[in-house]
Amino acid sequence: MRLTRAAVLARAKAAALDGVRRLNCCANLLFLSLPAQISICRDLPNIEVITFSVNGISDLEPLNQCQNLSELYLRKNNIASLNELFYLKNLPRLRVLWLSENPCCGSDPHRYRMTVLRNLPSLQKLDNQAVTEEELSQALVDGEEITAPPARRNVENGCPESIESSTAESTTETESELLNFSLEETNKIREELGMKPVPRDKFSSFSPRETDCNRKRRNNVLNAILLLMKELDAESLEIIQQTVGRRLQALQKKELQEE
Repeated sequence: MRLTRAAVLARAKAAALDGVRRLNCCANLLFLSLPAQISICRDLPNIEVITFSVNGISDLEPLNQCQNLSELYLRKNNIASLNELFYLKNLPRLRVLWLSENPCCGSDPHRYRMTVLRNLPSLQKLDNQAVTEEELSQALVDGEEITAPPARRNVENGCPESIESSTAESTTETESELLNFSLEETNKIREELGMKPVPRDKFSSFSPRETDCNRKRRNNVLNAILLLMKELDAESLEIIQQTVGRRLQALQKKELQEE
């Protein structure tokens, strides 16, 4: 997918791009890896808050034009290198950044946090945790200074993948871990938007037989639906209820026929 002018205006409920102050594309199935696909960000001079959490974004170059940006949410994307911070270093008003659960975080949380703070010393909050003066001082010692942009990456078969080697360690998820991941993922999204968490007994996991890519897509679809529900009025919810009922009946009928 690509963020178009029409899509941005619709999401932000604005009449023109220079009137967009907040853009929420959280869990919006934006499996993006090329700067051109989020190039619309270059045309948002007054944007203050951007939420791109739970997508497949890996390149941040277009964001370096957002000089009024103060809050940026990029949790759970495909950012493979901390060198992407190069594009955020010249954003004078950036105070809040949520970057956790990206490959670039690696296996050493201290090194990751120190590197981010060394390059973005104006941050007041990183990954939903307040930044202290002590941390900023320590970052000058333990953090790595980023002086160049990252290498280019690509995408194959619809699943974003980094060409660069990631420092993040691969893990094998059991069925139980998948359930915890999905529930945690949904509730973190809702937390970012100021919504109440979903109880475990109201949440269902996905089949472990699915491929990793398909499972993540389905998880993102569910999260997107949950987020959009709060925007609907009673009449719209009734339409959805009727549509879901018909869909369930069709699926049940198909299952009976297959048996």
